[in-house]
Amino acid sequence: MKIVVTGLGATTPLGGDVRSTWDALLAGKSGISTLEQPWVAQYEIPVTFAGQAKVPASEVLTLQECKRLDPSSQFALIAAREAWADAGTPSVEPERLAVEFSTGIGGVWTLLDAFDTLKERGPRRVLPMTVPMLMPNGPAAAIGMDLAARGGVRTSVSACASSTEAIANAITRLQSGEIDIVVAGGCEAAIHPLPISAFAAMHATSRRNDEPELASRPYDVARDGFVMGEGGGAMVLETEEHALARGAKIYAYLVGGAVTSDAYHITAPDPEGSGAARAVLAALKQANASIEDVVHINAHATSTPVGDIAEYTALKRVFGDHLGQIAISATKASTGHLLGGAGAIEAVFTVLALKERTAPPTINLDNQDPEIPLDVVTSPRKLPDGPILAISNSFGFGGHNAVVAFRSYE
Repeated sequence: MKIVVTGLGATTPLGGDVRSTWDALLAGKSGISTLEQPWVAQYEIPVTFAGQAKVPASEVLTLQECKRLDPSSQFALIAAREAWADAGTPSVEPERLAVEFSTGIGGVWTLLDAFDTLKERGPRRVLPMTVPMLMPNGPAAAIGMDLAARGGVRTSVSACASSTEAIANAITRLQSGEIDIVVAGGCEAAIHPLPISAFAAMHATSRRNDEPELASRPYDVARDGFVMGEGGGAMVLETEEHALARGAKIYAYLVGGAVTSDAYHITAPDPEGSGAARAVLAALKQANASIEDVVHINAHATSTPVGDIAEYTALKRVFGDHLGQIAISATKASTGHLLGGAGAIEAVFTVLALKERTAPPTINLDNQDPEIPLDVVTSPRKLPDGPILAISNSFGFGGHNAVVAFRSYE
């Protein structure tokens, strides 16, 4: 059974929809900027920049929706609605429509704001919608209710691998024959003083406060940590038979998805890259593809000193000498790291790279680390004609590894 992508949606630090985001990415723009919120000075936050959503959710959703949804769910709903409209607003039985939508942290703004209210104003002033808004499954539930999806609404929470895992899980749902369409993806809205301070305390984030647009620099010798981002990405997935029957446009095939774990360390990746390598190989096996079929990789590439090398080690284990023939894009250089939402927008980028035969650029790579001798795309690059295959990698705290594979649609 073949699975196809028929709709895409996104809201990111580069743009409020897929087209504006993709155009800005190809143009080599940065979505990273200085935080102007008063709490930066109030709490003396050590990291003063992030990838903030280019278009605030309040400019897209109704006032009531914003009041009843955590910011993470707001981003999820915006991305899913765009993907659904892009897919042609399919007519499908509610029982045969499912949602696989993830987040890494969930409703952190709702949780911490409610705790402040409790401390300052007492329990009676805590909003009754607090728990539904802070639940990690809140974004998926919001999409499910918006689209009347009754075929199952599920959330995988696996840190920065979450939304890639959601897309991989959609394969099983569609192959079961019980579902015709799955809306899959992920979101994050954690640009809040506590998460920023916590990531800074573990020395995971960049401290380049004076040059925020240059701070995310995967593979560069001067990289010093990741940059937080926010937003969401979504895609409509369905069986090819169902898509053709309704005359849908098709972007690409989703041909493989795999999830593994390192069982090594709660934050650090396995330096040998064995778990990540197994995930890549399993995704290719499901895709019935060889390593020589892969022409493009959207790498996890967070811009951390340890993580970038670990991913290179894993890719070298899988591809050997062929790795030098693969165009590598590290798009977090432009968007920052959307944590649980990262894999979703990077999957969108991977699909567009296949559809438009163009690998997007990696910005801020001034001096490539000699220990990571990848063929990194630094300006938009044409991909080969004919059937081609690309993968998108995501790895998260806890040793979570998730990889999805897409093939061009001819």
